[in-house]
Amino acid sequence: MKKKDLILQAGIIIIGILLFVPGLGAVHLFDWDEINFAESAREMLVSGNYLDVQINFHTFWEKPPLFIWLQVLSMKIFGINEFAARFPNTVCGICTLLVLFNIGRRLKGSNFGLLWVLLYAGSVLPFFYFKSGIIDPWFNLFIFYGVYYFIRYTDGDDTAGKTLMAALSGFFLGLAVLTKGPVGFLIFLLTFVVYLFWNRLSMPFRWKDVAVFIVMLCLMGGLWFILQLLNGNYSVIRDFIVYQIRLFQTQDAGHGGFPLYHFVILFFGVFPASIIALPAFSRKILVNEQSASTAHFFRWMMMMFWVVLLLFSIVRTKIIHYSSACYFPLTFLAAYVAWDFMQGKRKLPKYIGVMLLCLSVVYALAILAITQFDKFKGALVPHIADEFAVGNMQATATWHGFEAFTGLLLLAGAIAYIRLTGKRKDLLPVACLSAGTMLFMFVAVRFVAPQVEKYSQAAAIEFYESKKGEDCYIYTPYFKSYAHYFYSDRQPANNMSDGKLLLRGQLDKPCYIAMKDTQRNRVQLLNDAPDAELLYRKNGFAFYRRMPKPVPTGQTDN
Repeated sequence: MKKKDLILQAGIIIIGILLFVPGLGAVHLFDWDEINFAESAREMLVSGNYLDVQINFHTFWEKPPLFIWLQVLSMKIFGINEFAARFPNTVCGICTLLVLFNIGRRLKGSNFGLLWVLLYAGSVLPFFYFKSGIIDPWFNLFIFYGVYYFIRYTDGDDTAGKTLMAALSGFFLGLAVLTKGPVGFLIFLLTFVVYLFWNRLSMPFRWKDVAVFIVMLCLMGGLWFILQLLNGNYSVIRDFIVYQIRLFQTQDAGHGGFPLYHFVILFFGVFPASIIALPAFSRKILVNEQSASTAHFFRWMMMMFWVVLLLFSIVRTKIIHYSSACYFPLTFLAAYVAWDFMQGKRKLPKYIGVMLLCLSVVYALAILAITQFDKFKGALVPHIADEFAVGNMQATATWHGFEAFTGLLLLAGAIAYIRLTGKRKDLLPVACLSAGTMLFMFVAVRFVAPQVEKYSQAAAIEFYESKKGEDCYIYTPYFKSYAHYFYSDRQPANNMSDGKLLLRGQLDKPCYIAMKDTQRNRVQLLNDAPDAELLYRKNGFAFYRRMPKPVPTGQTDN
């Protein structure tokens, strides 16, 4: 590797640290996913049981443990807090940018690698995910790396050791399975099937390479499952498989959506790369491509993009990060198109410039509206039927003033890109565009998100934190949450989950009840726990307490 490339990679690491580390702990973890995984890591530390994933110290069989192990390691270093829960994804972000640079460098040179890095880090959701505490950044990186090495295996022009490529592909796909489950392999498998049909069911291979691939996949992907079987935990494996099947067939936990949900998410969420990538979907995009290896890689990226997008459009559970594996192929397609603009092979279509400006304005207006929300929310209240939402709006944010103008960074970046593309044959146009997005997202995550949280979960988390260290039960009937476990630092002695007993039974210690403050819930609680005492109501939540009652002499506890 050239000295220049080593310097560039060092620069990527430094910039990644500056972008992704600051503000990691500026806002509480969000229900459900962030707190779900962080709580499982915390309970591993408390219980000393590093094999079983747990929630409320009961087996949680929905996810394998690899990402949670990473959070455990982080918490051992930084303590049990938001920074530690999110730090593994900061590491993932830096690793991802280095991976993209090196793959891009191998395809078209260092400048193309940098171009891909800029478009990935400079898109809204990819940037945001590296400052989160969810599983998907590592999961997607492992899938992508597994697919990448298989692409090299199937590339006739790649003279690298085919057995090594097969082994690395199986290894990283196995890590994907160990991170989130079999869907990691399913994405690869479906993409491979599409490739086979496109290639007329022809692909040269050696059986020893197939064996190496399968062995590596099973060893890495099956590690946790094998350990569970050796410990006799057959029910965990059964429940895990049942859950994975249900996830594809039903709307899990109410996460439904319309069929084009993920098309919309990618279009708006991977801005600006999603806009620049649009010409890549032309049937003649590869007409002038000189490199067979690059064309081969391009086709695989296009196949992977459509497989992921259509797969999760079919799945009935709709969650924003389900289509996040599309970020890799989509940003590659954007880099491919932007490279042609740089080389003068094609001109920037007017519709791309218009769309970049329009979406920049949309984001700018959204931030402006958020920062001015307290001034006009009173006019909205009479038109909102959701009682919980109205309660949330009672919160008040604190702004410094500069946040309202954050959207201008996006607009300035888009204008610079439009004006410079075609005039400059270097990275400056894309660098300006990406810098605008990265600065916009940096400010949004660091300064805007903590204020927005005040309108959602802040009141509840404040209550849970006040119960840290108290010997009590905490229960959240009528809505699903993991926040009360993490933020009250629940211990095994306080993991009672029997709702009937907590609401109506004889208690041995106080039980605090947190619920969404709606008329329906208040009536329901009056029926379920008539002796519950209202403590206070705040920003859409109501907090109650049930106290132990002395058992009359001669009467036994029910």
